[in-house]
Amino acid sequence: MSNIDQPARRKNPDRNPRRIEMSVRPTGPILPPSNIQGNALMVVIAIMAFLACLTLGAVSMVRATAAGWQSQISREITIQIKPDDNLDMEKALNRARDLALTFVGTKDGRIMDDAATARLLEPWLGTGLDINELPVPRLIIITIDETHPPDFAAMRDLLKAEVPQAFLDDHRTWVDRLVQMARTTVLIGSAILVLVFTAMVLTVVFATRGALSGNRHIIEVLHFVGAEGSFVAQEFQKHFLKISLKGAAAGGILAAGLFAVASFWQSRSLATPESDQATALFGTFSIGYLGYLGIFATMIVIALLTTVTARITVMRTIYEIDLVRSDPARTDGLLKD
Repeated sequence: MSNIDQPARRKNPDRNPRRIEMSVRPTGPILPPSNIQGNALMVVIAIMAFLACLTLGAVSMVRATAAGWQSQISREITIQIKPDDNLDMEKALNRARDLALTFVGTKDGRIMDDAATARLLEPWLGTGLDINELPVPRLIIITIDETHPPDFAAMRDLLKAEVPQAFLDDHRTWVDRLVQMARTTVLIGSAILVLVFTAMVLTVVFATRGALSGNRHIIEVLHFVGAEGSFVAQEFQKHFLKISLKGAAAGGILAAGLFAVASFWQSRSLATPESDQATALFGTFSIGYLGYLGIFATMIVIALLTTVTARITVMRTIYEIDLVRSDPARTDGLLKD
């Protein structure tokens, strides 16, 4: 071995040194996880989601209550027999019931006894009534098949021929009025729901744009260092999607919990004055699975709306920045917009 190689070996004894493994420090989020603009937007989304879900649940509740009323009235018809001096009331009641049950489409017939008739008259005549001493009409309730109702005209003619004191009331007038009232109520509720959703859309859009305006400098820096517009928009989409999901979930869950608590209270306080008054005014507070599904859909719509608004605003901001870079004279016009 030559003497020339020895100093080289002493100077560099290890020609293949072991490389030190490089560790990359985890990058932080481009946008701060929480700031004043983000928290304010979350509160606004939560409030609007609560109002929208509350209105949606109220419309569903009114529709279900009206449908229940209509179904209850449509399931029954009433035969009224007026008292007469030469009339055997009990015989006439049984005769009218048997005649009504001979028609196809009838299911059951029930004669209201003296006690039930007295309870109907208590609000006007008080308690302790003797029905036999008063010329009070007696009622027969006939349950019918809603899908295949009987021939009411033929039943009315037969009753008039066999029991002249009998009068058939098929509640058709009440059903028509109830249907019109239900349609009007649902239409008004739907109009209110549209207004609430419109206000929600405008509020969320402007609140999202306001929150993005506070982060405009971040968009400018990312764009100046060469980040693509799609990347910047995607990062902002993720950030505002999290905010909108939190806010919409808070508002939707609060509205659903309100209906659940009201339904639980109503079921536990039956036959009380408070529950009876609430039921008479609002019906049952149960909105069913369709109502809760609508609340969930509203939450998703709010989240998507906020995300789309964030993307459009970011892309528009980048477009404005490119216009200013290409022609600085346009800065004044863009600032005025």
